[in-house]
Amino acid sequence: MAGGMDIGQGGKGGKKSLDTAINLVPFIDLMAVTISFLIMTAVWTQIGRLQVSQAGGPSTQEETPPEQTKTVQLTLAITPEQMVLTADQSSFEPIPITRNEKGKLDMTKLIERFKQIKEQFPDQSAITLQTDDRVQYDVLVRIIDECMGSQLPQVSVMAAG
Repeated sequence: MAGGMDIGQGGKGGKKSLDTAINLVPFIDLMAVTISFLIMTAVWTQIGRLQVSQAGGPSTQEETPPEQTKTVQLTLAITPEQMVLTADQSSFEPIPITRNEKGKLDMTKLIERFKQIKEQFPDQSAITLQTDDRVQYDVLVRIIDECMGSQLPQVSVMAAG
């Protein structure tokens, strides 16, 4: 496993030849542990990932003709104070962003609106979130989770402007 390495010229000028053996076993052990660690953690990065596309970008799925499914352009505008759900240019009443006693976001009104939309349009699966720059990341992630939990898995995020 160890190889020899000549790092000097033997016999010239009375100097001693420096031939040494380098032990590669610790390096191989380190690489084996590192590769094993990277393979094990690759699974967790897949589980913790959110599937979100940027609005206006190319779609990976084919567009279905409008006569097959009845859907609307669903947009949720999010500011730090409130959320406004819009379905084909008609707005619903704004939903204030509030937290309960434990500090968790209160999403009951938003979930009720999603249920109303799903009753009217059972084929609806896409929603666009227009977020203000001041919206906290945990609020955005929680809203994305609620969208996916309400059978709206195709979530697009775009900046409000």
